[in-house]
Amino acid sequence: MAEYVGALDQGTTSTRFMIFDHSGGVVGIDQKEHEQIYPKPGWVEHDALEIWTRCQEVIKGALQKTGLKASDLVAVGITNQRETAVVWDKKTGKPVHNAIVWQDTRTDLICNELAKDGGQDRFRAKVGLPLATYFSGPKVKWLLENVEGLRAKAEAGDLAFGNIDTWCIWNLTGGVNGGVHVTDVTNASRTMLMNLETLDWDPEILKIMGIPKAMLPEIRASSETYGKCVGELAGIPVAGDLGDQQAAIFGQTCYSVGEAKNTYGTGNFMLLNTGTKPVQSKNGLLTTLGYKIGKQPAVYCLEGSIAITGALVQWMRDNLGMISTSADIETLAKTVEDNGGAYFVPAFSGLFAPYWKSDARGVIAGLTRYVTKGHIARAVLEATAWQTREVLDAMNADSGVALTALKVDGGMVFNELLMQFQADVLGVPVIRPKVAETTALGAAYAAGLAVGFWKEVEELRKNWQVDRTWEPKMDPTEREKEYKLWKKAVTRTFDWVE
Repeated sequence: MAEYVGALDQGTTSTRFMIFDHSGGVVGIDQKEHEQIYPKPGWVEHDALEIWTRCQEVIKGALQKTGLKASDLVAVGITNQRETAVVWDKKTGKPVHNAIVWQDTRTDLICNELAKDGGQDRFRAKVGLPLATYFSGPKVKWLLENVEGLRAKAEAGDLAFGNIDTWCIWNLTGGVNGGVHVTDVTNASRTMLMNLETLDWDPEILKIMGIPKAMLPEIRASSETYGKCVGELAGIPVAGDLGDQQAAIFGQTCYSVGEAKNTYGTGNFMLLNTGTKPVQSKNGLLTTLGYKIGKQPAVYCLEGSIAITGALVQWMRDNLGMISTSADIETLAKTVEDNGGAYFVPAFSGLFAPYWKSDARGVIAGLTRYVTKGHIARAVLEATAWQTREVLDAMNADSGVALTALKVDGGMVFNELLMQFQADVLGVPVIRPKVAETTALGAAYAAGLAVGFWKEVEELRKNWQVDRTWEPKMDPTEREKEYKLWKKAVTRTFDWVE
């Protein structure tokens, strides 16, 4: 009797395969990093073939480590870095160019050009997103305009486009030999090409962007069977697909209106469940799909996306060599009592929510001779918490619901100093669950629901358990004084790129 569910979690810097039991407990995991390619300043790419190799390796690795066979799994779910765009040749299965990563800013001119008619919110009413380099639609437009011969191939129907979920599912289910070309509503809602009301590709936007519909995957629910695996997982249904942040809200069991989670990864992403009707943001947030279970109505979210949080710690490690492992940041930050007056705004690829300024660049403000590397380390951690506070303020304003507690997950939630500071600057409790890797868990839940391994979402709620809660301790006057300085530092990043 098969008793487990697998989740392939394809992230920005690494890929992992996780195996969960019926109680949502982790049974096995294998993880591998892939190369980050920076051809020019502001450009970020991945080799999609390398990513697919890593996927196969971690699936094999997790099965070997646990001693399980593919037949011990009832289904597999996919979750992925969302707006990273892959275009490949349907006949050869080879990508026509490196994948263009969500952080990449090369589509800046395209976005500005599109914004000349109707401004940055030209398509927002339909797609819930501002015109920004973040989303995959303009990336596809860039590829069609800049890679020789692509447009003709696209018109002829020889090319396939997808976010990374589509690429993984296509390969898992056979690739050139009958692989299914699908995506789910959550990933489709990050392309800037899907209409939030119809949950289908928007013909008008496709025409404006010059993207042939023949390239696009079929949009399906987040929890349903898409096809069966070949290879290492032969015969196992692929039955769940959620963009990583939506997978996290699903894994955090935020199934009621007003429930929210914040994921601390390469970037930070806060999502609030707004129910079965899309809520348009007036405060710089994204309106996005939360999830869709089979034939049930789709659930929408408001999302605040922050480009650089965990990536700032990696930058301190890899580019500056101030720490040798990511975990060292906390030790270094603990050598001082406060930030010494220094504020670090990591607008490396512009500012995301709630500003959406792609011409911003990073700054460290408030430097004096007093400041040490300990203060800088502290400012690095505080940057994550302050950016989260800005997003939460916007959410409270848009939803009219004041958040009472924040559920958190992702790699940085084991940083106690950061979590305490986060509770301090938000003024609400911060709650870490027992399984902090909720992204993979959410994908497993979606797949398990589709095949009846779990009967309903109430079963999943029972699995959710608190690991630790941080209560706010900072004096409110102090908090607002520091927040004002943070906001001042943010303004110093504006309009940097001429």
